[in-house]
Amino acid sequence: MNYQSPLVSGTLVKRYKRFLADIELHSGELITAHCANPGSMMGLSSPGSKVWLSRSTNTKRKLPFTWELIEVNGGYVGVNTALPNRIVEEAISNNKIDTFSDYDTVRREVKYGSNSRIDLLLENQSGQCFIEIKSVSLSRTQGLAEFPDSVTKRGAKHLDELAQIIAPGVRACMVYLVQRPDCTDFSLADDIDPVYAARFSEAKKYGVESFAFQCVISPTNISLGRSVNILMGK
Repeated sequence: MNYQSPLVSGTLVKRYKRFLADIELHSGELITAHCANPGSMMGLSSPGSKVWLSRSTNTKRKLPFTWELIEVNGGYVGVNTALPNRIVEEAISNNKIDTFSDYDTVRREVKYGSNSRIDLLLENQSGQCFIEIKSVSLSRTQGLAEFPDSVTKRGAKHLDELAQIIAPGVRACMVYLVQRPDCTDFSLADDIDPVYAARFSEAKKYGVESFAFQCVISPTNISLGRSVNILMGK
């Protein structure tokens, strides 16, 4: 997925109120950017870090800049949790994920379960595949990505609903998209959210499948990369 235009670099001053970040552009201008990430962003919000921003062409937006990337240990980490659905959908449409290549159609945000919407619904003549996508950016151990970085009641609810939707011809899948290139393994952060980890284990018993993938990231493009080994609950 290409960014609409090359990203603008700057230095992080502070992140606050979850969805706001003050950033000094290299021109010296101090701006407030939208932070599309409801998590804790543990290890990814240190003042003084180099960050990259997209700028909207919508003149009606109160905050034209959106925080997209942060540089960590010489590499890029994606912090925009609104992008993974588009990245995974693009990869599926281009037949880059073998397990989903037999489906003919892809639909977004289809209602299911208890007042929920599935991220992607794949369909063919033989059945359906419900896909829930989670953005992963936490890494506390070298080479290991973890989810979640804060308690996610909504995420636990999604696992329950995926387990309930499984039927003959109907698959339910979790896709964890690791928005950083420095992790080859993935696990659940059960110390941060033990309830989510427990629901994941229960969902697996019902047949919910799980997959994890790395991202290939640059200031011009972010796309699906290679698969990541799931160490817990595979």
